[in-house]
Amino acid sequence: MSDKHHDSRPHRQAASYLKRKGALLAHGLEHEKAHRAFSRRDFMQLSGLLALGSAMPLGGAMLQPFLPNAMLNSMMSGDCGDRVLVLVRMKGGNDGLNMVIQRDNDEYYNIRPTIAVPESGLWGLSDAIGMPNEMDALRPFWEEGRMQVIHNVGYPDANYSHFRSSDIWASASDSDDLVSTGWIGRWLDQEYAAFSSAPPVVPPALQIGVQTDMVFRGAAGSTALSISNPREFYQIALNGELYDTQIPGSTPPVEELRFVRSVANSAFRYSETIRDAYNRASNQANYPDHYLGNAAAIIARLIKGNLGSKVYMISIDGFDTHADQANSHPYLLQVTAQALAALFDDLRASGHSQNVLAMTFSEFGRTIFENGSAGTDHGTGAPMLVLADDIGSGFHGQAPDLVNVDDYGDPFYSVDFRTAYATVLQNWLCLPPEVVGQTLGQAFPTIEGLLPPSSPPPPLSDPGALLGHRPGTEPGTIDIRYSTRRKGHVRLMVLSENGTQLRLLVDEFQEPGSYTFPFRPATWLLSSGNYRYRLETGGRRYERTLRV
Repeated sequence: MSDKHHDSRPHRQAASYLKRKGALLAHGLEHEKAHRAFSRRDFMQLSGLLALGSAMPLGGAMLQPFLPNAMLNSMMSGDCGDRVLVLVRMKGGNDGLNMVIQRDNDEYYNIRPTIAVPESGLWGLSDAIGMPNEMDALRPFWEEGRMQVIHNVGYPDANYSHFRSSDIWASASDSDDLVSTGWIGRWLDQEYAAFSSAPPVVPPALQIGVQTDMVFRGAAGSTALSISNPREFYQIALNGELYDTQIPGSTPPVEELRFVRSVANSAFRYSETIRDAYNRASNQANYPDHYLGNAAAIIARLIKGNLGSKVYMISIDGFDTHADQANSHPYLLQVTAQALAALFDDLRASGHSQNVLAMTFSEFGRTIFENGSAGTDHGTGAPMLVLADDIGSGFHGQAPDLVNVDDYGDPFYSVDFRTAYATVLQNWLCLPPEVVGQTLGQAFPTIEGLLPPSSPPPPLSDPGALLGHRPGTEPGTIDIRYSTRRKGHVRLMVLSENGTQLRLLVDEFQEPGSYTFPFRPATWLLSSGNYRYRLETGGRRYERTLRV
């Protein structure tokens, strides 16, 4: 099929494509500026101690602290009890036409005379669709009903900048709407008001790498912990020290310092939990000798070691294939397929695979025609793969129409990426539709048949309880009673009637158990009147009223 005739339309499409500044290597300074802008902004926002939730040096290495949270504790019981989501980012703009291939499509071979994958180089998903032989590791997933394919995923008014389109995918925003938070981070913000001051015991979100993705960014900073090696992470923590968070004052600088110290303390303490989970398990599969394979192997051990984190993210770079694509893209697809297959093989060996779903994504696709450097440039839609046990095999959306294209020569997208997010949130993570709508900023339909519907989980299992107060055994004291189900940071405070914090009674790391704090108003210089008292632990807040 590679000897099909060629027409002049690809050249007209390519001419139109030249209008998109920064999308081609040939645009020189504009293209380099786009890459420099990404790196500069990424560095400014995700590194430096003064940025909340950013990287900071400890013991000569870089430790990425996080805003620990009780994310997805709603999955700790019921239908979603042990479910885990693994996000796989194909960074740089994956060429979807050479990953999910339209077999026997004359147009595909006409506009890609040298980089199109021939029939002999693919295996069949169906009579009409194939995958390159380099992704043969995923063939059992398809044949056993463990892989779904979403065709031509994109969004309206596509942006062709790596940096901007990555932000759009991470924030789930419209292309003309600048949103600084991620779709997961926003859910955490509305669900756990106290996770920055009284974090839970286990980091529910983890990214394997040196910095966290915008997808986890909440209003106050990143909601994920980023590590590159559990053993090194533990050693870094051992070289650090626990900081005193009981700093007098309530000015913004004092509050920021208290917050940063609390984040650092949490990272130190959680390193032991991560180390123990990592050491409880071992890998039982052959992973590709590549960064992605190593990252997938770490995730498998942490899941099998019952760490309890519910969202993981790994990335593979190199998909910005402007030139010589035939010598780089197949290898990237091979590594991605082998890493995913090894991850699930490893989890199946221990019985954990039934609770794990993996989803691939990229900031955009590539042009449908090849360029003069035997590569492709920035395009629009690209396919997504969803892998999990017992979800079935099938296609969703429509394959790209290579004839009826837009003014730039790109196909119109078929599926809005936010409908994929909505489906995962509702049908895998069991969030109610109204919570999904709040998380994504607006209501999106789910993709029918992508995932089996899941029943909502029962009420959340609270990490703590404010049990009330009673007269103390000593004159002039009031015993405030509370309990915690899991070890973690605990804050107990007295508030005015309007909610202003007046006195911080407890601010420390505590083991599970029941506690009584003998509160003496006179000692704390509080006059008679009506007050409130608040317990913060596990990322949640509990309040009661108090008459002194």
